[in-house]
Amino acid sequence: MTARFVAVLAGRRVATPPGADPAEFRLAVLEDTYEVVAGLEFVTPVLALTGDDEDAASITWPGTEVVRAKGLRDLLDALAGLGADQVAVVAHDAPDLPPLLLGKLFRALGGGDVAICPAKGGGLVALATRLPAPPWLGEVDLDTEDAPSRLRAAAGRAGAVRSGPGWHRLRTPGDLARLDPGLEGWDNTRMLLTGG
Repeated sequence: MTARFVAVLAGRRVATPPGADPAEFRLAVLEDTYEVVAGLEFVTPVLALTGDDEDAASITWPGTEVVRAKGLRDLLDALAGLGADQVAVVAHDAPDLPPLLLGKLFRALGGGDVAICPAKGGGLVALATRLPAPPWLGEVDLDTEDAPSRLRAAAGRAGAVRSGPGWHRLRTPGDLARLDPGLEGWDNTRMLLTGG
């Protein structure tokens, strides 16, 4: 059976609504994104820290692997070391990400080397790949604004990079309006936005 891992890549930046504590809001958004991943069946959730984010580890469920990585390539190597055959890496600032989009990324790996969920406004919400990862992934990461086109150019062959439906991240104050109140989940973020 294929060992699938999904890592939430913790970050320091997130759009914070007026009046909210930036650190508290960042953790709420991260926790909601992690809850999406931890609730998936047939995957192993991982929290990936890229800096001094000790407070971020407090949001995980017991038994969750917490790894430190210097970037996407380093994280993929760490996940391979944990025994992963296929991985998805998810940006920390997508608290209302539908789990179905992550499932679609893994399905897309059946025909491509890498599958991506583009972010509105540039970059990626998530990236999935088989391990070992193709060497052409290079220095592209989730925040690389033109990541989809750079990945396709680096792959050098049609169909190597599959693209699923896009989604949004919370990187600017205007992005907060993209959160869909009709979607289930993102309870921590919702509570802080509504003053609960």
